[in-house]
Amino acid sequence: MTIRESNLPGVGKKFEIELDDGEMIVVIHNTGKRELFRRPDPDADSEKVFEFGDDLARTIGSIVEGAYFQPVEPDTQETTLPGGILLEWYEIQPGSPLIGETLESADIGDRTGLAVVALQRGDGVVDSPSADTTLREGDTVIGVGTPEDCAAFEELLTG
Repeated sequence: MTIRESNLPGVGKKFEIELDDGEMIVVIHNTGKRELFRRPDPDADSEKVFEFGDDLARTIGSIVEGAYFQPVEPDTQETTLPGGILLEWYEIQPGSPLIGETLESADIGDRTGLAVVALQRGDGVVDSPSADTTLREGDTVIGVGTPEDCAAFEELLTG
């Protein structure tokens, strides 16, 4: 898949994305408005598919990216944030040395550099868990860090 990016002076940016069955064009205006066009072949005219504002575009983007729902349940899931920082999900497996530890006693941040930003526990989410939050088997730790921080946490997680 090829993506071409170009500046539209006074308008914003245009992204042309080659697809198997044509091309998709996304225009991001300086105002935040987004327009999506479809072109079935290079010689055809583009047809506007839809248009939306900045807030809706960001919500749709996070849905497509997987922030609202992850369709697969691997042991780890990786999302790269600007600057190469990773947002990852780690399930605490049976036998992990972290089971029964609090975030404070596990000392994850100092030992690995990973910042724990949330825990998924069953159908619920613990946002910004406190230091006295106890880690349980089956919890999913949602953390942010460099690739090195994440690798260090994986080692800590498995013992």
